[in-house]
Amino acid sequence: MNSVIDIKANSKAKATSSARRSPSVKKPANPEPSPEAIAAAAYYRAERRGFSPGGELGDWLEAERELSQMSTNSGQ
Repeated sequence: MNSVIDIKANSKAKATSSARRSPSVKKPANPEPSPEAIAAAAYYRAERRGFSPGGELGDWLEAERELSQMSTNSGQ
């Protein structure tokens, strides 16, 4: 009877120790900004310039550059 108890105790101990281990999940070092984040930043740039027409692409590109730079700096 002891061998059955030993087997159950041993398998329970293995299950408990493997449950404590968490898989190593690697996050990207510098994730690219999402289109939603870029759009929001571009909106605020456009707002600051009074929504005058013709600057939409520049707003988007500058917002993208700023957010990319921020994510690069935060990863260091």
